[in-house]
Amino acid sequence: MTLCRLLVLALLGASLAACQSIHNPPEMSVSKAEDPYDGWYIGSMPDKPHDVPLVDRTKMEEKFSRQTVEYKGGEKPGSIVVDIDDRFLYLVQPEGKALRYGVGVGKQGFSWKGVASVGRKGVWPSWIPTKTMISIKPDLPRFREAGIDNPLGARALYLYQNGQDILFRIHGTNEPWSIGEQVSSGCVRMLNEDVVDLYERVPTGTTVYVKRNGRYRV
Repeated sequence: MTLCRLLVLALLGASLAACQSIHNPPEMSVSKAEDPYDGWYIGSMPDKPHDVPLVDRTKMEEKFSRQTVEYKGGEKPGSIVVDIDDRFLYLVQPEGKALRYGVGVGKQGFSWKGVASVGRKGVWPSWIPTKTMISIKPDLPRFREAGIDNPLGARALYLYQNGQDILFRIHGTNEPWSIGEQVSSGCVRMLNEDVVDLYERVPTGTTVYVKRNGRYRV
């Protein structure tokens, strides 16, 4: 059995909502209903305790691939800026540049905007639904172990204000086709390989600006 097939079988175990929003890939047909991840992964990147599945980028719009771009915002280098409307996350760099990543964002009515900081960071985090998530979908499991079928993926950055966890995260995903979409319950999701890259670049305490309609002030 190939590595990609093993990854697919593991991912098929996912059945959560929360920051995750289980829905099928856009090109999925009825005949492929038993294998929605077919063709989305082309290998893996070594990591511990799990290897990171790598996505076939040809299935995504090129603009959502990680790349260095011109950046004219006023935020300081090292800041994270999430543009909900454009589905991009920027890691601001010196000299008017930024690393830009494609992201998936919250459904209408679920997205948060504002200024926070990275209060803590997690490697292959476990997942616990919030009370709001459970009220919306009472049959959600109350806990999910870390792994490639976990909605938080390979890494998570936990957003805090005034020393308190505000329950919004920047995290990986096991639904790569959702990058560029407005589908989650509020969190900002990235490809697993992208969130690993971001995780290594930003320390705890990094300022995070999440904006909609060009504004991050509520």
